[in-house]
Amino acid sequence: MANGPTIVEHRLDAEGVDQLMLTGVNDRNIQELNRLFGVRTILRGDHLVLSGELEAVERATPVAQHLIELSRLRIPFDTPDIARFADGMDALGPSGVVQPDDEVRLALPGSRKIIVPKSEGQRRYLQTILANEVVIGIGPAGTGKTYLAVAAAVDALYKKRVRRIILARPAVEAGENLGFLPGDLQEKVDPYLRPLYDALEDMMPHDRVRRALEDTTIEIAPLAYMRGRTLSDAFVILDEAQNATTAQMKMFLTRLGVNSRVVITGDKTQIDLPHRSDSGLLEVERILADVDGIAIVYLDTKDVIRHRLVKDIIRAYERADDAENAENAETGEPSP
Repeated sequence: MANGPTIVEHRLDAEGVDQLMLTGVNDRNIQELNRLFGVRTILRGDHLVLSGELEAVERATPVAQHLIELSRLRIPFDTPDIARFADGMDALGPSGVVQPDDEVRLALPGSRKIIVPKSEGQRRYLQTILANEVVIGIGPAGTGKTYLAVAAAVDALYKKRVRRIILARPAVEAGENLGFLPGDLQEKVDPYLRPLYDALEDMMPHDRVRRALEDTTIEIAPLAYMRGRTLSDAFVILDEAQNATTAQMKMFLTRLGVNSRVVITGDKTQIDLPHRSDSGLLEVERILADVDGIAIVYLDTKDVIRHRLVKDIIRAYERADDAENAENAETGEPSP
């Protein structure tokens, strides 16, 4: 008769942890660990006890150990982060998750928030922003491209490394045709700039944001507003850059002034211009890659920090695109 699976119990030292941070509200973190790996997890005194089949416990142990280390250091993480840690471990082993000692942390005093990267890609992206004058972040939705860039900008403003923050976006997909929308110009463009307001208000008190907008310490504007200006002593972010035309991108980059930093973010899979080749993001990726002082960072599905289904949705679209491209290659039709 064949032997059944080997059932084991493994105890991890959890002395000194923040127990609520480790287990989560209503034990959500423990339940997520159990769901992901098919183990049973109990916090018993100063030990986290994992039990189940040998292979499942072996896979769960490094992720559980990582949660313990984060909880000891009071470094915040959310329940969805656990799946991301697991994916990183599966793909790259222990190096697949950001280790606490290697983390870049931005402490924002106004909101009492500590911004930390939640994947290796995010850590590399944030480090690159802090070390370079111009950074281009390319990746799918939900990878934190804009959020981390805004966090770095707010941190630079608090530390008086810059005097102002300028956040720009192409105002409308496929161009800036605002005439058909109701309201004055500000009312027309505000809906397209709302994600930038949301990121700011998550990192700064509402009153501080309002005052900064009133005295133009922070400016949020359509990309077209940048024409003819010199952006000195500023942290400048161009968001959704895949929808900036090549002419707009050149205009934007040549605004760079003394003591300014620029972060450009975009998603090459969501180009809404009439002709994909018109995207300024694709052009700068090609022609600026070797320019000293300009860095390009690529994020992918492993770095998605939204709902866990977002990662699955992105992968499903990627598979569909790959299948369509393969079919087009067989029939000789051009890819869209």
